[in-house]
Amino acid sequence: MKTSKLSYIAKPLLTTLAAGALSLSGTLFAADDYPSKPINYILPFNAGGESDLSARFQQTVFEKHAGVKTVIQYQPGAGGAVAWSQLNSMEGDGYTVMGINIPHTIMQPIVKESGYTTDDLTPIYYFHYTPNAIFVPANSQFQSLPELIDYAKANPGLVTFAGSGSNSANHIGQVSFDKQVGVKTTYVPFSGIGPAMTALMGSQVTAGFNYATSGANAGDKLRMLAVSAEERLAAFPDVPTFKELGIDLVGGAYRGVAVPKSTPEAIRVELSRIIGDINKDPDFVEKMESNGFVLTDIPYQEMEAFIEKNKAENQEVAKLLGLVK
Repeated sequence: MKTSKLSYIAKPLLTTLAAGALSLSGTLFAADDYPSKPINYILPFNAGGESDLSARFQQTVFEKHAGVKTVIQYQPGAGGAVAWSQLNSMEGDGYTVMGINIPHTIMQPIVKESGYTTDDLTPIYYFHYTPNAIFVPANSQFQSLPELIDYAKANPGLVTFAGSGSNSANHIGQVSFDKQVGVKTTYVPFSGIGPAMTALMGSQVTAGFNYATSGANAGDKLRMLAVSAEERLAAFPDVPTFKELGIDLVGGAYRGVAVPKSTPEAIRVELSRIIGDINKDPDFVEKMESNGFVLTDIPYQEMEAFIEKNKAENQEVAKLLGLVK
């Protein structure tokens, strides 16, 4: 019996269509059935920092909202760049997520070759920011921010600020502060918040441009003079915002969760929903706010606009820091 040319064409075509249908149904099934096993949550920094603390708070309520546990792992190196440069080589099945933050993921590729670009990354939710704050030792002569500013104006360059790394949120805060207030201070970068706070408590520097969360652990060893949030923090109701003091300074380090670029769209959306639900959990909210974090809600559907806005803002900051022309 003769076989027509059409059958030679039709068979491969039908096979291709069938394979595509199976692939599509598999993706839909995976999304419908997702998640069905523990999710690995990789942090690109050492244990003990703000990224770790907030992830640990998420972990306590993760199973309640996702139906599965999350396992936190650490992959530190180069201020997060080591992990971020490897994220897209990991399996995009929804069972690997990674902590991510701004300004690191925007400033690092601006400053130098980091093994990744901002657009290589796929954030699915930014759930909080840690506002900058100015601290002084408890025995400091400065009782308020205006007193520190007056001293800085009379003594250009003499006020030293300890902060976490160069070109970090702390560094950006210090440079922005100097420009707005019209003073010249000296930024002293440390390898992390821990060493910066140790130097500050030991009065090795005049003050610290650190994260407000540091105040939760410092107790009465430090005095917080101002915080860069829109409103006073519940954890520190007696500390004024920079805005209250006439300085338009709001911001810090934004932290969120990203996935490998190969992760299916349906799973990206579902993961974003899970993180959003966690962000509204009363137990989680209480832990975050009592430690000085400010919750944000930037889901996957709003991510592109959020990233583009921050890229533009940080490009201007890079000019301010002299990193680009």
